[in-house]
Amino acid sequence: AIAAQRRIIIAGDYDADGATGCAVALLGLRALGATQVDFVVPDRFRMGYGLSPALVDVACKKGAQLLVTVDNGISSVAGVAHAKTLGMTVIITDHHLPGAELPAADAIVNPNQPGCSFASKALAGVGVMFYLLLALRQLLRARGLLVREPNLATLLDLVALGTVADVARLDYNNRILVEQGLRRIRAGRAQPGVMALLTVAGRQPSHVSAMDLGFVLGPRLNAAGRLEDMRAGIECLLATSAEQATPLASQLDALNKERRALTTQMSAEALDITTGSVAVGVCAFDERWHEGIVGLVASKLKEAHHRPAIAFARAEEAGVLKGSARSISGFNVRDALAAVDAQHPGLILRFGGHAMAAGLTLQESGFETFAAAFDTECQRSLPAAALERCIETDGALEANELTLDTARLLEHTGPWGNGFPEPLFEGVFTVSSIRLMGSEQQHVRYQLRVMQGTPVEAVDFGGAERAAAVGSRVTLAYQLGLNRYNGNETVQLRVLELS
Repeated sequence: AIAAQRRIIIAGDYDADGATGCAVALLGLRALGATQVDFVVPDRFRMGYGLSPALVDVACKKGAQLLVTVDNGISSVAGVAHAKTLGMTVIITDHHLPGAELPAADAIVNPNQPGCSFASKALAGVGVMFYLLLALRQLLRARGLLVREPNLATLLDLVALGTVADVARLDYNNRILVEQGLRRIRAGRAQPGVMALLTVAGRQPSHVSAMDLGFVLGPRLNAAGRLEDMRAGIECLLATSAEQATPLASQLDALNKERRALTTQMSAEALDITTGSVAVGVCAFDERWHEGIVGLVASKLKEAHHRPAIAFARAEEAGVLKGSARSISGFNVRDALAAVDAQHPGLILRFGGHAMAAGLTLQESGFETFAAAFDTECQRSLPAAALERCIETDGALEANELTLDTARLLEHTGPWGNGFPEPLFEGVFTVSSIRLMGSEQQHVRYQLRVMQGTPVEAVDFGGAERAAAVGSRVTLAYQLGLNRYNGNETVQLRVLELS
């Protein structure tokens, strides 16, 4: 396709993994000589997830001859079939688990498909695309078709961002990809869009961590897909200069602020609905909720109640609800939806996902029936012990270990993330002072003392409702980090649990 200058269209997705993967595909293919390459991304509100026939039609209008998916497609049987009838060549690149039927694509690149011997099954969609580009470069080199040798390592900042934002398991392979991407960002050699996102977020590139990728940059990208269109996020990552990237990053930052406000409001309403409920499987719905935010609300409900939770909003299709599910350890929520579907045929219109997160649609008239059936399935499948929240820590640090040296060693030992969690410590402290922070006074900064009298600072993000009183003794589960401000470094405890 590159040699013949055929029209290549990348079919992305509306989350951070799909956005970074789409950007990696376009930048990488252009570096490898492709001159006719563009992208399409689904409207989550009208098209839903994946390579739907409707998205294929959009690609067709862009003149697609070769259609390449990123972070989707392994379950897009109908979409691929439609593309083939329109005369397109189709390559699926994905990392999700395949269903019973594989799409009839010309090629499928997925480490989790049957028979694939690739050692790391934990690649995110952006990682799959990166490896495809590496293989393509090797092939072009062998055939003498490379006009110049591109350095694909320049894309690793995007690979790192998508991998962490998608909460991919940080196995040995992914830790290498993420660490190399972080090194590029810290050296100031990231894509202009990534640098612009860091600037609007007030983060210094020289000290970026995996946590910043997951909790600072990822949400700003995802906000576009949740509230509007992921195109702005992808165009930001494709920007070739700071002047081009900055207004796009500012747009994403504004969307993220709107997303945060909606999440706070909807989560409070969901907690009001569900507090006092005896359900094991928690379901909540409000006709005013935004369908792009229900996944975040489900996460809040899951954390607050330590129960599998599903939040629903009205879809654009009249009379239809879209739900997003989040689960707790030991409960496969996708299998639970399959069980409900088998017991109540026709109740669920569509569903899919994996053990810890899933999505579904159903008729609004069937909400109460579904909520009862889901609760019944949760009660049947979840042992009582699984409903008791258990916090596992790495034990206590001595007072003489609460130092800058320890915090720096921990920082340098990362990247931390899913499958390679940052150490979590516990300890008993006395509260010397507290100060509320944030635009809505939702965060708490503490001055604490350990038993021997050593002072230490701690911050509890979103912890205003559980703030401890001055003079009280508290037990904390915390991570030991660094607070950098005005060129100074101090030890700071990041509070995860407080009692």
